[in-house]
Amino acid sequence: MQDHASLGGEFAAHFGRRSLVCRSVQENPRQARGLTAFFGGRFCDGGRMKYVPFGNTGLLISAVTLGCMSYGESAKGGHPWSLDEATSRPFIESALEAGINCFDTANVYSLGSSEEIVGRALADLTNREDVVIATKVRGRMRPGTFGEGLSRKAVMHEVDESLRRLGTDYIDLYQIHRWDHRTPIEETMEALHDLIKSGKVLHIGASSMHAWQFSKAQYTADANGWTRFVSMQPHYNLINREEEREMLPLCADMNVAVIPWSPMARGKLTREWGETTNRTESDEFGKHLYAMPLSVTESDQAVAEAVAAVAEGRGVSRAQIALAWVMRNKAVTSPIIGATKPHHLDDAVAAVELELSDDEVAALEAPYVPHPVVGFV
Repeated sequence: MQDHASLGGEFAAHFGRRSLVCRSVQENPRQARGLTAFFGGRFCDGGRMKYVPFGNTGLLISAVTLGCMSYGESAKGGHPWSLDEATSRPFIESALEAGINCFDTANVYSLGSSEEIVGRALADLTNREDVVIATKVRGRMRPGTFGEGLSRKAVMHEVDESLRRLGTDYIDLYQIHRWDHRTPIEETMEALHDLIKSGKVLHIGASSMHAWQFSKAQYTADANGWTRFVSMQPHYNLINREEEREMLPLCADMNVAVIPWSPMARGKLTREWGETTNRTESDEFGKHLYAMPLSVTESDQAVAEAVAAVAEGRGVSRAQIALAWVMRNKAVTSPIIGATKPHHLDDAVAAVELELSDDEVAALEAPYVPHPVVGFV
């Protein structure tokens, strides 16, 4: 397993090869803010980042979003693979240099320490008004009846805690982290609407759930004159395409932004099948996501092998192929990518420009078989 010190050295060596302009941002990011604003954050990597409308809002966000679950104190919460603050910050800095302007975290990620790390980094490295900060609420944060869930009491407490940890006056996108079966959706939607009216939250979003649940939430908002969800964060990749049946068409019909999580299937599409990492060995939720019947696992392996073959034919990484396929879906706005090694960000930025041929897409999709629904809890 690679330790954080050696990872930092690898990162420094890798990004030391970037342009002088990029290095100047690394050395003194605040001094270079004017350049960043003038070039739209795209002066690194040849201006390759693209910006896309965020559903039915006035936001424009980068075509990839940086997921921040891997940044946090490993001793807190359920993410023992997470990177500490010193190791995390260069990834956030490099994402900004590459033009990524959307950062997704959650209160439960390393029990709040992810929000703290992200908030401090963004405060030091960029202007608050130039980035979109997304976080989530629902998971258990403390013992007791109101330590989790989407009751009005829990939501009103947790938003203030997230604001404090992030070090900001407002959250751009506040998302419910799955459905709360114990709380009436009317209570949750009204509480979220009140957060928007208070100015603490600018937009609200949802994550993995049944399409009927999402429709019910939107109908409830409409019926009461409350704020609708503007985004959906579903589980979507080449070996789990079940959201193509209902959720993605629903979002396209409602002009809801789609920011998929795990677009590379927890790395299963980016390495040799069966190869493990420190994260795969300790990620219990990931094991649940991809613990499939044998017939499905065989199909997943065939898909992964097709990704490898297309990548070899193109002379690019498997990650670029897997991510480019997700971006190809017109319903998708900005996939959420994780970055714990320097090349992860390079692959994500390169995938923005990569267009797959119809023959390549057919080869990638041919082995797929229906999957059980997972990831909704």
